[in-house]
Amino acid sequence: MNTEQQNQLQHPHQNGQFRNSLGFVLACVGSAVGMGNIWLFPYRLGQFGGAAFLIPYFIFVALFGMVGLSAEFAVGRRARTGTLGAYKYCWANRGQGKLGYLLGWIPLFGSLGIAIGYSVILGWVLRTLLAGITGELFAKEAGTFFGEISSSFGNIPCHGAVVIIACALLIFGATKGIERVNKVMMPAFFVLFIVLAVRVFFLEGSGEGYEFLLIPKWEYLLNIDTWIMAMGQAFFSLSITGSGMIVYGSYLGKEEDILKSCFNTALFDTLAAMLAALAIMPAVFAFGIEPTSGPSLMFITLPGVFKQMPFGQFFAVLFFVSVAFAGITSLINMFEAVSESWQSSFKLPRKLTVILCGVISLAVGLFIEDGNLVGSWMDFITILVVPFGALLGAVSIYYVLGWKSVKEELSQGRKKPVSQWFGYLAKYVYVPIAIAVFVLGIIYGGIG
Repeated sequence: MNTEQQNQLQHPHQNGQFRNSLGFVLACVGSAVGMGNIWLFPYRLGQFGGAAFLIPYFIFVALFGMVGLSAEFAVGRRARTGTLGAYKYCWANRGQGKLGYLLGWIPLFGSLGIAIGYSVILGWVLRTLLAGITGELFAKEAGTFFGEISSSFGNIPCHGAVVIIACALLIFGATKGIERVNKVMMPAFFVLFIVLAVRVFFLEGSGEGYEFLLIPKWEYLLNIDTWIMAMGQAFFSLSITGSGMIVYGSYLGKEEDILKSCFNTALFDTLAAMLAALAIMPAVFAFGIEPTSGPSLMFITLPGVFKQMPFGQFFAVLFFVSVAFAGITSLINMFEAVSESWQSSFKLPRKLTVILCGVISLAVGLFIEDGNLVGSWMDFITILVVPFGALLGAVSIYYVLGWKSVKEELSQGRKKPVSQWFGYLAKYVYVPIAIAVFVLGIIYGGIG
């Protein structure tokens, strides 16, 4: 271990640290819970065997949560810095710190790339929320309304507002700001979706939706696609990117149990996905609408459902407020991953790096506001850049930094040290699966 590495172990991050495990877990849940939980998981659950899909999904969530999330938390806390510094730290163990620093730009670009596309989509959410409040959402046909806001330069005010909100929440404090935001938005997200799920339960005809989601079709377990899609859904749902969770790990105190935090993050992320499924699909079936996934589910199908539902305007507003909360907390993590790395690497003021991140995201995003363009952009980022960044992170942590250092960090804050079998599981099961996620994502054109 060189002098720089020793100094990093001894000093807390310049941005401070999370005050307790609750704040840390809520921040991580806020990062993990996003659009994939809302517009993809419900459809995929029904499409690939209902409750039978949950078996491989839970297996992969447990594996990725225990070995994937923990790796990113551990290296962040050990290096006491985010993406660029953490990769430099890992590779400095082999005398290749400069190479590690350069490699770290790949997952960092993944975080920035997702933030660019995510801010466009969140702009649509905000615009639809405002239309729900004013009644405009129900005055027009849903497809027509969505076509207008997802056209080129068709939603600049709301797109810009989303970026400004995310940046403002980060400028006024790193760890404290992130904690405060997530301590409000994440509980509110769960409460709002519980209200929606209860209301949907009493809709006539909702039973078909529960059948679609929950009746197990065991034959799907013999379909390799079921396992591949469950693997992809779990991997991306937990926000394993080789970047975002590293920066949150760098703000974690040494007294906290990383594996316990990983368990809680995976648990609440899964509960969020199940809540979304129970609130959305039964409502879709209750009104005889064909289930789908992606933006069309959220911006075309569901407004059509709310339009037919008693007190539909009220529940439409509840839904899009919930989605906005989930999206903003995820966007904050992406911005933080990028701004922290620029702050630490280039010794720039924190406010400047946050603003710079927001300006770049908005400047690029304005030119991909068209639905087809942002779709292509997100496909490129999520199929190629992010999975490769996550794979690079897994290799850098478990093979380059080495299991000995990872074990030492994971054992901090625990009564018992981490078992040796954990290392074998990480190196010989998790890393090969991370390779599979990257390769299969390219073959299938996306699995998460």
